[in-house]
Amino acid sequence: MKENEVIIIGGGLAGLTAAIHLRKLDIPVTIIEKNSYPKHKVCGEYISNEVLPYLNWLNISVDELQPTHINKLQFSTSSGKTIHTTLPLGGFGISRYTLDNYLYNKALKNGVTVLQDAVTNIHFDNNTFAIITANGTTIKATWVIGAFGKRSNIDIQLNRDFIQQKSPWLAVKAHYEGNFSNDVVGLHNFNGGYCGVSKVEDDKINICYLASFESFKVCKSSSEYQEKVLEQNPHLKTIFQNSKQLFEKPLTISQISFEQKQPVEQHILMIGDTAGLIHPLCGNGMAMAIHSAKIVSEVIADFSNGKIKTRAAMEETYTKQWNKTFSTRLKTGRLLANILLQPKLSGFLFRIILVAPFLLPMIIKKTHGKPIIINN
Repeated sequence: MKENEVIIIGGGLAGLTAAIHLRKLDIPVTIIEKNSYPKHKVCGEYISNEVLPYLNWLNISVDELQPTHINKLQFSTSSGKTIHTTLPLGGFGISRYTLDNYLYNKALKNGVTVLQDAVTNIHFDNNTFAIITANGTTIKATWVIGAFGKRSNIDIQLNRDFIQQKSPWLAVKAHYEGNFSNDVVGLHNFNGGYCGVSKVEDDKINICYLASFESFKVCKSSSEYQEKVLEQNPHLKTIFQNSKQLFEKPLTISQISFEQKQPVEQHILMIGDTAGLIHPLCGNGMAMAIHSAKIVSEVIADFSNGKIKTRAAMEETYTKQWNKTFSTRLKTGRLLANILLQPKLSGFLFRIILVAPFLLPMIIKKTHGKPIIINN
């Protein structure tokens, strides 16, 4: 394939993984990323072990980064009632600051070209993309992979359906130091949202919560919201009062949409959060981003070697593969979020699980996949 055959817009987890995969197949690839590395991101920073076979195949050694190994879940309602369970597959905790920087350097080493620039416009004509950047550069490409995250100006330019609707969600994240078990991921409900707590590398605690704008707007700051809303859950109160924030101020992101997105938009192949965002309470967004990189890379490879003959067939194949792998997880995530944010329904679910605790691992499996199979 010729130079600039594949352009990836966005150098986050999904984009970097796809680039590394494509280079393993000797396909030239360029990433356009507006930020420099390393960089913190709003993220739960927990990854299911389902991706380990794939990461090993890519020669990505996560253990080099000294992640925490997590195999237990602690779930609590807003009143503090708690359920503990073992995670069916388990996972690991690693910060995006460390992981993305590691993948970036590996991508460079493997021959990926990375341009630090922002994309302002994308045109498709005569079977070719023209990507226009903020620096005034126009780059031609046969294939474009969209990996620009949860919400972007590119979504507006593409006039995607979900971007036309106001979203009621925002997320807040920071790292802390304090006492928290290395092998536990906590999911704690509060009035208006839910909060994930788990350890990452270097003994740091990652706390990331999703809140409805309605519940957040009555407070003047995230610290006030923490005190007046989050800490009504006694587990969160204990965690916050016994931890010290390491960030100067928490990271925030607003207008987070969980509405359905299309995996192909105007011939752009979307991956990661750009293709579909699972509710953070499911704890599986990072694994899905990594898995989506595998799917898109394999489809591009099949076109490159002649197994897929046309662009239309390639886009149809990718859409089918994406939906087959992720649509059930996304629907389950939306359903669980609707239940947990309604006190009566979440209380009812909690009572059922107390009587039949085997149901909780079954629910977790609905939002997670099996270990990824590698077809060499």
